[in-house]
Amino acid sequence: MTGSAAMDQTRPNARHYPLLAQPNVHLHGPVNDAMYDSFRQQLVNAPSEGSLVFSITTLGGDPEVARAMGDDVRLIGEYTGRETLFLGKVAVYSAGATFMSAFPNDKRFLTRGTRIMVHERQMTASVELNGPLRMQVANLKAKLHEIEQSIRIEEEGFRALIAGSSVDYGELLKKAPNNWYIDCQEALDMGLILDVI
Repeated sequence: MTGSAAMDQTRPNARHYPLLAQPNVHLHGPVNDAMYDSFRQQLVNAPSEGSLVFSITTLGGDPEVARAMGDDVRLIGEYTGRETLFLGKVAVYSAGATFMSAFPNDKRFLTRGTRIMVHERQMTASVELNGPLRMQVANLKAKLHEIEQSIRIEEEGFRALIAGSSVDYGELLKKAPNNWYIDCQEALDMGLILDVI
């Protein structure tokens, strides 16, 4: 190996992706309404042309907010043709992985040492049965429909997350109930991301 080739191997991959050094939208903390407000404001202040880089560090939060941000990213791409890039830093847990799934796997990057965490959607609910019997049937059916729709939404998100990767959907379903932690190198090896920087 020549001296220049050896030097190339020790340089960080970041130099190949200069746009990632200055994300246009920085997201940090719980995925919630406040994050969505910050996301929208940062988009307003972002350049009107060129690629957009979205970075996130989160331990999780509201999956519907993550889906809403993901929809905004998708619409930007579809209606303007602009490239959108995802950069996960340190922790991309739960709803953070949901947001990541809005980007194709060849537009996703993680910084060194970052972990992704994928798990099943959670629900805590009580159903009170009180009153006419027929009304109880309707109440139970309504809750069942809510659960069924949540499972469908979860499946859509899981399939988007692993699209183009070597991860099998059945494998994901087996690991998700126990909180599946994936380090950046594993994510790269499985094709969930384009590179580690």
